[in-house]
Amino acid sequence: MLQRLPMMLIATVAFAVSTFAIQLPAGINNADQHWVATWGTALLASGPPGPTNSGFDNRTLRQVVHTSVGGNQVRVRFSTFGASALLIGAARIALREEGAAIVAASDRALTFGGLASITVPAGAVVVSDPVDLDVPALSDLAVSVFVPGPTGPAAWHFLARQTSYVSPDGDFTTSVDMPVESTTTAWFWLAGVDVLVPKQTGAIVALGDSVTDGNGSTPDTNNRWPDQLARRLMAEPGNHKMGVVNAGLTGNRLLRDIIGPNALARLDREVLTQPGVTHVIVLLGNNDILFGQSFPPVTAEQIIQGHQMLIQRARLRGLTIYGATLTPFKGVGFVSEAAFPVVEARRQAVNEWIRTSGEYDAVIDFDLATRNPDDPAQLLHRADFLHPNDAGYHAMGDAIDLKLFKNGNRK
Repeated sequence: MLQRLPMMLIATVAFAVSTFAIQLPAGINNADQHWVATWGTALLASGPPGPTNSGFDNRTLRQVVHTSVGGNQVRVRFSTFGASALLIGAARIALREEGAAIVAASDRALTFGGLASITVPAGAVVVSDPVDLDVPALSDLAVSVFVPGPTGPAAWHFLARQTSYVSPDGDFTTSVDMPVESTTTAWFWLAGVDVLVPKQTGAIVALGDSVTDGNGSTPDTNNRWPDQLARRLMAEPGNHKMGVVNAGLTGNRLLRDIIGPNALARLDREVLTQPGVTHVIVLLGNNDILFGQSFPPVTAEQIIQGHQMLIQRARLRGLTIYGATLTPFKGVGFVSEAAFPVVEARRQAVNEWIRTSGEYDAVIDFDLATRNPDDPAQLLHRADFLHPNDAGYHAMGDAIDLKLFKNGNRK
């Protein structure tokens, strides 16, 4: 028979257990929470055939990102995709006040395995240790990174449509109002931001090209169609809020490399590894049609086959995947009047398959949402003949049935 423990020992053990339960360090979460991406972007290697950058030397970058879903802990992912190794001398995260200024009380140091500095190997991804921070939905975060030496060309997202800030020489990561030597509308090495949320919260990844990237939208206003989708989700009553990650990449194609790897190659990095991902929206094919006119041309059947590969691979991971119809492009300057009927027929064939094949879990009809009723081959609200403007992107975000993301439609 077990001996009865002294009451003092029992009390001491109970106190220790209760204290441990209260003082769990950041990142050790309970069973009803998990990590979900609240923001992310598609990074690109610097260099031809895409745009180039020379990197930085002894500078602090204060990069601004806009959240979707909120949470009470946060971590940051950095990547050197397509670039050489990167020494991060210091990194911090805070709520952005305005410009390069942060909310002082929200400033948190980021560490990596408990250390303030890390060397990110070439082509690698690192994740910061979690920090306690109440991150509001639809808010601006400032991620400050000090690079103490010459970096060489950086992995980047070259058309962020968001102003970020570069300091003069030195480490200004702790500055509330960082001095600014220059600004940039690109993101560098910054791959994603994750928050800790209830287990029923998932994430949607929008996989696309420049129309998903938001070309033609007003900079610094978060008016891309995934932004509008996030706003609508956050406004929904009940527990249907989700993270929204924009994996659009300007110039990207489904089947062939041009600016960045083809989307079939991007699927693993941009979609399948996103924390908490449950849904994918695919808007791809226009660049294959428009930039695939030379011999051998890309056919509608090949584009459809590419979509089928995306569907199969997403379902292998238990994801729900929705297909979006291709938006109009009549009038785009690099397609001649004589060639237009041929490329338009390919777009229509792909859209017909997306609408009627039943292979996607659901269809989002962006073609219908953006076309001019008087000339359906042309955009109605447009920044140019290929890209919508803010009104057009809002129409796209508004065309998505939010019931597609309620609990019954999550895998």
